[in-house]
Amino acid sequence: MPSLIVLRHAKAAAGPGLADIDRPLNERGRRDAAATGEWLRNGGLTPDAVLCSTAVRTRQTLVGLALTTSEVAYESRIYDNDPDVLLDLVRGTGDDVRRLLLIGHNPSVHQFVHDLAGEGPQDFPTSALAVIDIPGTWSDARKGGGSLITYRTPKD
Repeated sequence: MPSLIVLRHAKAAAGPGLADIDRPLNERGRRDAAATGEWLRNGGLTPDAVLCSTAVRTRQTLVGLALTTSEVAYESRIYDNDPDVLLDLVRGTGDDVRRLLLIGHNPSVHQFVHDLAGEGPQDFPTSALAVIDIPGTWSDARKGGGSLITYRTPKD
């Protein structure tokens, strides 16, 4: 059964004069990304592949996780913040991938967790993640078809 890890990027700097897509992580964001990566590694949840938004803060979050994942796809459609697009991207994942990490933005990642699992947390702060098991294959992913296994925030 494939597992999907949905991660909201770590805390970004508020940047007057910066385009939203160019906002980098702040110090807290760098710490939270490192702690999240450690949690994933210690829990045996290192992904086989990653789908990551092209925004600076999501790419820096991925680097901060310090995972040894060889397959990374930077996908501009994740930045568009549409949960239906996230579902399409997940459905397109190859069957050789058993654990997929998707790094994106709110509100789409929060809504996507609810859509996919049929339930979810009330809040989805920066560096929050949800682990969802998908029955069958990635192409079988559908709204309400997954099971929420874990929800974690930096405060946990």
